[in-house]
Amino acid sequence: MWGNKLSKTINLVKLSVGTETVGNLAEWQANPRAQTNDSLPRHITRMWPKRSDELLNGGSIYWVIKGVILCRQTVLRLDEVIGSDGIRRCAIVLDSQLVSVAATPKRAFQGWRYLQPTDAPPDLSRSRPHDDALPPDLQAALANIGIL
Repeated sequence: MWGNKLSKTINLVKLSVGTETVGNLAEWQANPRAQTNDSLPRHITRMWPKRSDELLNGGSIYWVIKGVILCRQTVLRLDEVIGSDGIRRCAIVLDSQLVSVAATPKRAFQGWRYLQPTDAPPDLSRSRPHDDALPPDLQAALANIGIL
């Protein structure tokens, strides 16, 4: 029983505000202001995840872009960041690889939410890396009718 607790994994789902495409997210994360000292992308949030052990056990952050979950990144670690205002924040440090997932509609919400692995959209095949990505609004429409 104790072994099961250690093997649990949880994910996060988060809106990527102002992002139009997965490419835009990658561009933002390439900016040194969005990176750690070791050049990894990070997302800074006010709240520290209460389920950090599960998140750091192979969890990912699933990004919602224009109302659709389109990609994910593996969470590598959580760093403490003290802002210029003296407030302690959490930097969610991510793997630099953005993994495309099956387009899944998601209503707007504030902050981040936990996402059970059983509810997470599956990764897309990498067998066709040169296919053009569909626009997020088209992906959302196709996902809403069950095609994607």
